[in-house]
Amino acid sequence: MAGQTNTNVKRHLIDPAPRFRDQRNPVPAVFLDRDGVINEEVHYLADVADLKLIARAGDAIHRLNAAGIPVIVVTNQSGVARGYLDEDQLLVIHKALSTLLGDHNASVQGIYYSPYHPDGVGDYARQSDCRKPGAGMLHAAAQDFAISLRESVLVGDRINDIRAGHTAGTRTIMVKTGHGARETTLPEAAEADFIADDLSAAVDHILSEMF
Repeated sequence: MAGQTNTNVKRHLIDPAPRFRDQRNPVPAVFLDRDGVINEEVHYLADVADLKLIARAGDAIHRLNAAGIPVIVVTNQSGVARGYLDEDQLLVIHKALSTLLGDHNASVQGIYYSPYHPDGVGDYARQSDCRKPGAGMLHAAAQDFAISLRESVLVGDRINDIRAGHTAGTRTIMVKTGHGARETTLPEAAEADFIADDLSAAVDHILSEMF
C-alpha cells in the first residue's frame, strides 16, 4: 500500500450554504494550514484539551470573514496514519476548533485534511496527492466552492505548505509561528511570496496588498 497514490480528499464541517458556489463566478479564497497557523503547534495534536488558538488568529479570520473572503483550512494529519488518533477524534478537535473560532465571530467554509503517510499503518500507509506538498486538498476545495486558485493565497508555517500553494497556482505567505520559527530561517523560505510574523500580520498583508 505504501506506494499507492490516493486522491480521496477528506473533509470536515463543509459549509452547506450556496455562497461561494457559483461556478460561473469563481472568487479568491484564503487557504490556511491548521497547526502552527491557527492553533498552537502540538506534536501530533490528539487531545482536544491541548487545542489553543494562536494569539490574534481568531480575530484575523474574523477580518477575512468580514471582507467576504472564503477561508478554507487545508491540513496534513499524519497523526491518524501513525495511530495517535482516529478520524472520529480528529472530528472532535475540528468541532472544538470551530467553537473556539466562533468565540471570535470567526468561521471557516470547511476543513480539508490528509490522514495519510507512507510510514503509517493499514489503509493510511500510502502516498497521497492530497498530502502537502501535493495540491489535492486545494483543488478539491476549488471544485467544492467556486474558487479561483490563481487569485487565492495560502498561509502556512512550513515550506511544504508553500510548495502546495504554488503547485495549485496560489500566492503564498509563510508565518513565523509554529514550525515557521525555524523554517522561515531556511533558504527555501524564499519560495514564499511573503513572510509574516503570524496569521494576523498575514491578513494585514492580504487585505492591504493582495485583495
